[in-house]
Amino acid sequence: MELVPIYVMGKRFEVPDNLTIQKAMEHAGYQLVRGCGCRGGICGACATVYRKPGSHRVEIGLACQTVVEPDMHLTQIPFFPANRADYRLEDLEATGSTVARLYPEMFKCVGCNTCTRGCPMDIDVMEVMSLAVRGDIEKAANLSFDCVMCGICAARCPAETVQYNLSILTRRLYGRYIAAAAEHLAEQVQAIDEGRFDNAMREITAMSEEELRDLYKGRPMEPETA
Repeated sequence: MELVPIYVMGKRFEVPDNLTIQKAMEHAGYQLVRGCGCRGGICGACATVYRKPGSHRVEIGLACQTVVEPDMHLTQIPFFPANRADYRLEDLEATGSTVARLYPEMFKCVGCNTCTRGCPMDIDVMEVMSLAVRGDIEKAANLSFDCVMCGICAARCPAETVQYNLSILTRRLYGRYIAAAAEHLAEQVQAIDEGRFDNAMREITAMSEEELRDLYKGRPMEPETA
């Protein structure tokens, strides 16, 4: 392990060179109460802007995934402001016209593909927008399935579009109007309404933390699929 210098919002720290930005900030003494969620690239809460020495490029990544480099200058943007359309999903249709009406700014896209290059989940963001405007809601929803709403695409977009809000709209439309209903869902909802899990819930809420940990570790795992 070697210590390397990094600069967090202009202040210099020396941190182990094998840490992610998130762990390096904690090593430096920061108590992360914002911009820190799942720690595994799932929640998108830790978007970070950084520059490396000798480079003119401003780079963006998730702090929980990006490993520190010597003399990098960084700051976090745990929330990137972007307009979000107001709508009732029950009042919409799963069409490209719906998406265009709610997010007309996507027509400002200049085709630079910066959104795709910046995505930490390797989503073809520009293709998602293209599919949505063409009315292929199903493909747009499936292609954007791994989106964690980090906002990096919107932060990098020169046309100032809001790709991640548009993406979640396509997934909501797909789930409401296109995807087949899960066969077991109605049965499970009925079971909950009938109180079939009430005793189990009372038992769990009465457990100690140690008992809960043991229960979690000993839970049956889903079988691996080929």
